[in-house]
Amino acid sequence: MSHEAQISRNNPTAFLFVVDQSGSMSDRMAIGKSKAEFVSDALNRTIMNLIGRCTKAEGVRDYFEVGVIGYGGRGVDNGFSGALGARVLNPVSAIEQNPTRVEDRKKKMDDGAGGIVETSVKFPVWFEPRADGGTPMRAALTKAAEELAAWCDAHPESYPPTILHVTDGESGDGDPEEIAANLGQLRTNDGSVVVMNIHVSALGSDTIKFPSSESGLPDSYAKMLFRMSSVLPPHVAAFAKDKGYAVSPESRGYMFNAEAGEIVDFFDIGTRASQLR
Repeated sequence: MSHEAQISRNNPTAFLFVVDQSGSMSDRMAIGKSKAEFVSDALNRTIMNLIGRCTKAEGVRDYFEVGVIGYGGRGVDNGFSGALGARVLNPVSAIEQNPTRVEDRKKKMDDGAGGIVETSVKFPVWFEPRADGGTPMRAALTKAAEELAAWCDAHPESYPPTILHVTDGESGDGDPEEIAANLGQLRTNDGSVVVMNIHVSALGSDTIKFPSSESGLPDSYAKMLFRMSSVLPPHVAAFAKDKGYAVSPESRGYMFNAEAGEIVDFFDIGTRASQLR
């Protein structure tokens, strides 16, 4: 069986987010934020959660390496900056120590007496929202393949990396399906890279969540993204089921027309790798 290797500091795993930052990501979602802003918030919150899962009494253990590739009007670039900008994939302890900034945000909480109070919380930011230009998806996935090929060569006994690709439009620089197929062929001794794709919507139409075939998808682009997505490893599918999603053994890591709640769940489900040791 594959995708079962325990994750340790000697054998970490990697999560690589590839995020569309083209001009259409400035469109507003139903919640009022732009798609770029909401994806940025969800990704930064996911990074906080990954850090939390690696935090022990003595500090942050490097169970994970995490990276972000953005693509849009400036081409393809590292989604991290500052001390994290020298490489795409960084150990989670380095990420914890180097947010770009820390914002004060308002959060509504139960006051314990049947009411709601608003309190200020610290919100670290590593990845900034951006929305401009075209959609060089093929170039972005090529960069991801280069990074993960080198990572797999350096970590042959590790749980394989997961790539989480967020897009709201069609590729502007050629067919990306061949590159995604190459990504899916990269592997460690524990199995192949897991490729997950999510289509972000500004509309209120129905979301298609973790489908097992192309049959219910509305157009050729959605069907292509489905084909570009991996079948969910069993423990990831089990976690999705625990969150209330209907999944089967053939379900793939793909969502069509995702809104705010599904984006948060998609990141959470996609970063549920094997057991930490």
